[in-house]
Amino acid sequence: MEDIDTLERLCRVIKSSALCGLGQTCPNPIATTLRYFKDEYIAHIKDKRCPAGVCSALLVYTILANKCTGCGACARSCPAGAISGEKKEPHVIDTAKCIKCGACIQKCKFDAIIKA
Repeated sequence: MEDIDTLERLCRVIKSSALCGLGQTCPNPIATTLRYFKDEYIAHIKDKRCPAGVCSALLVYTILANKCTGCGACARSCPAGAISGEKKEPHVIDTAKCIKCGACIQKCKFDAIIKA
C-alpha cells in the first residue's frame, strides 16, 4: 500500500539523516506501530473504517430493521434530525446529516442501532 510504504520510507530517511540522537529516535513510535499494528493502518487508510470504533470520522451509525420497532425515540433524540421513519416502521439514518454523537444509541431500548 502506497501510504504505508511512504510512512516506512520516511521513518528510515529521518532516522538515517537526523543530526542528533533525539531526531534519530523520532520515527520510532511510528515504525513500531507500523510493525505491530499494520492491519489497523490498513483498515483506516484503505478500508476507511476503525476496528476499535473510536475514530468518529470513520464510524457509520445504522438502524437494524429487524430490531427497530418504529417507536421514534431515536428520531426525537437526534439533534441533527438525521433519523426518519413512519411510526411502527423501521427508521433510517441519513449518514450525510448524522453528526455521530451517539444520542440515538443511548435512547434505543431495543439495541436496534449499531455503530461500525
